[in-house]
Amino acid sequence: MKQVDVFMPVSDARNRLLALIRGVGTRDEVVALTRDGIPAAVVLSPNRYEGLLETIEILSDPAAMKSLRRSIRQARRGEWVKDDEVFGKGTP
Repeated sequence: MKQVDVFMPVSDARNRLLALIRGVGTRDEVVALTRDGIPAAVVLSPNRYEGLLETIEILSDPAAMKSLRRSIRQARRGEWVKDDEVFGKGTP
Protein backbone atom coordinates (compact mmCIF):
# COMPACT_ATOMS: atom_id res chain seq x y z
CA MET A 1 0.00 0.00 0.00
CA LYS A 2 1.30 3.45 -0.87
CA GLN A 3 1.68 6.17 1.73
CA VAL A 4 1.19 3.92 4.78
CA ASP A 5 3.49 4.90 7.64
CA VAL A 6 2.71 2.05 10.03
CA PHE A 7 1.25 -1.43 9.73
CA MET A 8 -0.40 -2.66 12.92
CA PRO A 9 -2.34 -5.82 13.75
CA VAL A 10 -5.96 -5.16 14.70
CA SER A 11 -5.36 -6.80 18.09
CA ASP A 12 -2.55 -4.32 18.87
CA ALA A 13 -4.70 -1.42 17.71
CA ARG A 14 -7.51 -2.52 20.01
CA ASN A 15 -5.12 -2.60 22.97
CA ARG A 16 -3.48 0.73 22.09
CA LEU A 17 -6.39 2.64 20.57
CA LEU A 18 -5.84 5.93 22.41
CA ALA A 19 -2.12 6.00 21.53
CA LEU A 20 -2.95 5.09 17.94
CA ILE A 21 -5.41 7.99 17.64
CA ARG A 22 -2.93 10.42 19.22
CA GLY A 23 -0.19 9.31 16.83
CA VAL A 24 -2.39 9.64 13.78
CA GLY A 25 -3.46 13.12 14.88
CA THR A 26 -0.15 14.58 16.02
CA ARG A 27 2.22 13.01 13.48
CA ASP A 28 -0.26 12.87 10.61
CA GLU A 29 0.48 9.16 10.20
CA VAL A 30 -1.46 6.76 8.05
CA VAL A 31 -1.86 3.43 9.84
CA ALA A 32 -2.98 0.25 8.12
CA LEU A 33 -4.68 -2.17 10.47
CA THR A 34 -3.97 -5.73 9.48
CA ARG A 35 -5.76 -9.01 9.98
CA ASP A 36 -3.56 -12.05 9.42
CA GLY A 37 -0.94 -9.71 7.94
CA ILE A 38 -3.32 -8.34 5.29
CA PRO A 39 -4.48 -4.70 5.46
CA ALA A 40 -8.12 -4.64 6.59
CA ALA A 41 -8.63 -0.96 7.42
CA VAL A 42 -6.82 2.37 7.35
CA VAL A 43 -6.75 5.00 10.08
CA LEU A 44 -5.77 8.55 9.17
CA SER A 45 -6.09 12.06 10.54
CA PRO A 46 -9.13 14.22 9.79
CA ASN A 47 -6.87 16.59 7.82
CA ARG A 48 -5.57 13.79 5.62
CA TYR A 49 -9.11 12.45 5.13
CA GLU A 50 -10.39 15.90 4.18
CA GLY A 51 -7.53 16.28 1.72
CA LEU A 52 -8.43 12.98 0.08
CA LEU A 53 -12.06 14.03 -0.26
CA GLU A 54 -11.02 17.34 -1.82
CA THR A 55 -8.74 15.54 -4.26
CA ILE A 56 -11.52 13.15 -5.25
CA GLU A 57 -13.88 16.10 -5.74
CA ILE A 58 -11.41 17.89 -8.02
CA LEU A 59 -10.60 14.73 -9.99
CA SER A 60 -14.30 14.04 -10.54
CA ASP A 61 -15.04 17.58 -11.77
CA PRO A 62 -14.68 17.59 -15.59
CA ALA A 63 -14.34 21.39 -15.80
CA ALA A 64 -11.64 21.50 -13.11
CA MET A 65 -9.71 18.68 -14.77
CA LYS A 66 -9.93 20.36 -18.18
CA SER A 67 -8.54 23.56 -16.67
CA LEU A 68 -5.80 21.65 -14.84
CA ARG A 69 -4.74 19.80 -18.00
CA ARG A 70 -4.65 23.09 -19.94
CA SER A 71 -2.51 24.68 -17.22
CA ILE A 72 -0.09 21.75 -17.27
CA ARG A 73 0.27 21.99 -21.06
CA GLN A 74 0.89 25.74 -20.81
CA ALA A 75 3.51 25.22 -18.08
CA ARG A 76 5.31 22.62 -20.19
CA ARG A 77 5.47 25.14 -23.03
CA GLY A 78 6.83 27.78 -20.63
CA GLU A 79 3.71 29.92 -20.84
CA TRP A 80 3.59 31.56 -17.42
CA VAL A 81 1.31 34.30 -16.18
CA LYS A 82 2.94 37.06 -14.15
CA ASP A 83 1.77 37.69 -10.57
CA ASP A 84 0.47 41.17 -11.33
CA GLU A 85 -1.65 39.79 -14.17
CA VAL A 86 -3.36 37.47 -11.71
CA PHE A 87 -3.41 39.52 -8.52
CA GLY A 88 -3.06 43.09 -9.80
CA LYS A 89 -0.26 45.64 -9.62
CA GLY A 90 1.75 46.05 -6.43
CA THR A 91 1.95 42.35 -5.56
CA PRO A 92 5.23 41.48 -3.80
